[in-house]
Amino acid sequence: MKKTFLNKYHHENGGHMVDFSGWEMPINYGSQISEHLSVRENVGMFDVSHMAVFDLDGNEQLDFLKSLLPNDVSKIVDRKRALYSPLLNHDGGILDDLIVYHLGGLNFRIISNCATRDQNLNWFNEISSGFDVAIDFKSDYSIIAIQGPSSQSALGNLLKQELQNFHLQMDNEIMIARTGYTGEIGFEIVSNKTIGQEIWSEFIKLGVKPVGLAARDTLRLEAGYNLYGLDMSIQNNPYDSNLSWTIDLSDDKRDFIGKKALERNKKSDEILCGFYTEERGVLRSGMEISFKNGGGVITSGTWSPTFKKNIGLCRISANHPEKGAALLRDKEVNLYFCETNFLKYLK
Repeated sequence: MKKTFLNKYHHENGGHMVDFSGWEMPINYGSQISEHLSVRENVGMFDVSHMAVFDLDGNEQLDFLKSLLPNDVSKIVDRKRALYSPLLNHDGGILDDLIVYHLGGLNFRIISNCATRDQNLNWFNEISSGFDVAIDFKSDYSIIAIQGPSSQSALGNLLKQELQNFHLQMDNEIMIARTGYTGEIGFEIVSNKTIGQEIWSEFIKLGVKPVGLAARDTLRLEAGYNLYGLDMSIQNNPYDSNLSWTIDLSDDKRDFIGKKALERNKKSDEILCGFYTEERGVLRSGMEISFKNGGGVITSGTWSPTFKKNIGLCRISANHPEKGAALLRDKEVNLYFCETNFLKYLK
């Protein structure tokens, strides 16, 4: 298995290590619930150095990105901002989701999921062949996500200015972006491995608790964030995955990969929907849902430490009732369908 540069720390400090898409990563360090609530109520940090970092070079980076992605990168030029977008194939199917960062001048960075790294690099190279662009995969980079209401104060002198959502700063080879995967105020710090290890150590000295991937998953589910490979895949498009807002058609002259297919398929018979239940039993990915004249399947499910109930995401008929049911150990569990962002819906 591959290892991040903080692997030794995880082993020496109680990290319960698991295989995560070919990487040895900490699933937790103790109580998953305590780690989850630490982020919701105060601050916690994650080693997410398994994510794939690609730096672009060349004079046509912007033109390449405008062609590659359905969200228009022109919106962040000259602003040092970040932009979320799905990555599509020519049929409009979702290959992955990623964030593009404008580092200043002509320079951009892409961060995507670890499991799709090789696929994405091959796709980037294929599409970039018509542009003056080179793609550089940064194998020696560290990514630390510090998340929670107290994350900004924990950054201290690292943060030179107050950052708004999806804004960033570049300083001495350190990129700090106001981004995250938890639904809380948070920052992601990208640097080389040596600086990353130093930053992690400083946060530990300040009392910031490390958090594993299990709490990261429950946090993202409460916020209604999709996980590629579970909640969406190449079989899905942005319209049926709650990502229609990422399709920017404001520039009629801009063509991008998958545009023609999306224009033909703006409506879907199914949607990605939230659900919760007041009954016991965690409902997991792959379980079937039934209701009168329709049904669907659970894509992600968990017990929510914040709301003290079982929640999840599911793919169901667009024309669905308010309630449905799933079968758990031969017992029918009643479900209530809702918006995907539980932090807003259930608070």
